[in-house]
Amino acid sequence: MKATALELNGLWLFQPEIFADERGAFMETWNARKYLEFGVPSSFVQDNLSRSSKGTLRGLHFQNPRSQGKLVCALKGQVWDVSVDLRLDSPTFGRWTSVTLDAGLGNQLYIPPGFAHGFCTLSEEALFFYKCTDYYSPRDERGIAWNDPCLAIDWPIREPILSLKDRCYPSLKSVSSKDLFLMQHSENRPPRELFQP
Repeated sequence: MKATALELNGLWLFQPEIFADERGAFMETWNARKYLEFGVPSSFVQDNLSRSSKGTLRGLHFQNPRSQGKLVCALKGQVWDVSVDLRLDSPTFGRWTSVTLDAGLGNQLYIPPGFAHGFCTLSEEALFFYKCTDYYSPRDERGIAWNDPCLAIDWPIREPILSLKDRCYPSLKSVSSKDLFLMQHSENRPPRELFQP
């Protein structure tokens, strides 16, 4: 497995080794001992699978205080995946990065707690799979506008298919500091004086 640290601290892009022959292919998609070397916890408690048509955009989502780390990949098709740093004491607070996840490549992205996450579908259809370090908690669900001008995310689609909820999320500047994170304690709410919207 090849592991690449991305420019936002804590994000890792993984390329599992694929063994292919005339029968098809095999790859190891999860091995707690190997991933732990890169800070990926073994305490995943929930797996999710979404199916999306081309042009669908989901995000930008996060949970607080029950924040989630996620190991994500495409099981079918391609998605353009975005992570936004929401850790108030991070030198890259408010910055984003993106990767293309491709089922044919089998690549995976680990997003630790403290980030907002979203993706858009590049292929005709995509099956998007992710392992979570905490359970989905509706009362802790938060989000940021996908088209927040301050983030200026360069999405590869201009008029995405969105849920009503994703259409209504606020800009990052409008999010209360109590809903954001600290690097060392991303599961905890930060003190309000660190960030005033």
